[in-house]
Amino acid sequence: MGTAVKSKWLILAFLVLTVLFCLPTSAAADTQPPNILFIFTDDQSCRTVSCYPEARPWIKTPNIDALAASGMRFTSCYTGAWCQPSRASVLTGLLQHGHDSLKVTNYPMASYDPERLRFFPSVFRKNGYETACIGKWHLGADIGHGRDWDYSVIWDRGGGRRNASAYYEHTLVRTNGGQRHPLGGYSTDRYTELSVNYIKTQAGAHKPWFLWLCYAGVHAPYTPADRHADFYAETPSASVPADIFGPRPGKPDHLKNLTRWKKDQHGDPVEYDSAVKKYHRAVRSLDDGVGALVGALEESGQRENTVIVFTSDQGYAWGQHGMREKWAAYDANICAPLIFSAPGRIQPATVCTEAVSGVDLTRTIHAIAAIEPAWKMHGRDLTGLLNNPQSSLSEPMLMINTTYQYGDRVSQALQKKNFEIFKRNGLTAWIMMRNGPYKYIRHLDEYVLEELYDLESDPEELDNLATHPDCQEKLAELREQTVAEFRKKGGGFIDFLPGPKKHGGSPRKPGKY
Repeated sequence: MGTAVKSKWLILAFLVLTVLFCLPTSAAADTQPPNILFIFTDDQSCRTVSCYPEARPWIKTPNIDALAASGMRFTSCYTGAWCQPSRASVLTGLLQHGHDSLKVTNYPMASYDPERLRFFPSVFRKNGYETACIGKWHLGADIGHGRDWDYSVIWDRGGGRRNASAYYEHTLVRTNGGQRHPLGGYSTDRYTELSVNYIKTQAGAHKPWFLWLCYAGVHAPYTPADRHADFYAETPSASVPADIFGPRPGKPDHLKNLTRWKKDQHGDPVEYDSAVKKYHRAVRSLDDGVGALVGALEESGQRENTVIVFTSDQGYAWGQHGMREKWAAYDANICAPLIFSAPGRIQPATVCTEAVSGVDLTRTIHAIAAIEPAWKMHGRDLTGLLNNPQSSLSEPMLMINTTYQYGDRVSQALQKKNFEIFKRNGLTAWIMMRNGPYKYIRHLDEYVLEELYDLESDPEELDNLATHPDCQEKLAELREQTVAEFRKKGGGFIDFLPGPKKHGGSPRKPGKY
């Protein structure tokens, strides 16, 4: 190569390097994986967020609404069935029957083998992320600091009965795996303050971060912050669900007359309005927290390269189907809010109606971070929906509640016909599938009626189509599909399910799906 040619190549190389070094910061940020702020509340129904049409008209959550306006809101999110397995599913990407080694010891404490039940933040750490967890933990004394988390301030609920129920006050936390010490103050605000401080300290860091912020609110006892004590005092009385008291024709026998509410002399539920409003007052501090977190990202210059995910471990029923809990397979009990917000990545003010679950979130967070899962997960990648909310997924959505049982113990109990182990407070365990507008529910007990709902025509799930003679073909189709889909997800327990009761006839034989 001649001297003149060499000179030209040197000049060209110099110009290319000059352009690269002079690229704006935003362009450089695009080459770094995004930060991920995963906000996880407790027992927060989608009905508590004012941008959801199901919310009561007097509810106000301006900061969560603004977050939804900046990104995509999902209308049907089934993060989990109750607090503990919901968290385990998010950390593993596995449904409850896949939580190998997880075991309830002395509730709320639990144990697991981290070699058999791995949590995905450990994988993120190996792939260049700094990971942090702040707030409620529900998986025992092993909080994973140093294995799953680089930084942690965790309420593990251990140390005695008082700390186990310290949702808002007198909370003892463990910082970076150390001994329990007082969190101080109102827990929702303190978790926000710790998270804001963490976010600000990450500004200018050379690696992306993942923060799992687990608020204890809005779990019972629904204690509002002092500044919200009088909120909603002047609003109309909370409307009472039509089916708060039975009977409920077409429901399984154990649900026909179930109710958690007492009647007053007028036949109305006792203290219904005051209980509902106390619950919603406690939500206001969560809304304040969202505003502070977004503000911290903006002030520290990290908002443009941070993906925010906002959801809850599940919803909560306030009188619907007679209930006052999560646990059941109805939307009123377990449907949670879900919002994704990422400037430049997700179109603002978009809404997706596809039914999604907690294990889907885990798979999606991996895709956002461009990290391949280290094990086979049960969830679906939602990034196609984030790019186009009108698209759909190729697989239906599955959800399971096996009460306190996990992993192989589900199959073992069913094989032994130990159905009592799947019961809690008059409810029984279940599996559920959402496929388009249809929801199919199967109970883990002998001779229990199946449930089938069309959520487009019957969003309150009052009319069980499984009892309709003209819906038996659709019922059989969805029953078979549910069995097939759970088998795909390693659900060997499905082969030991008892046969469901036929409506108006004899029970099906065991093993007949």
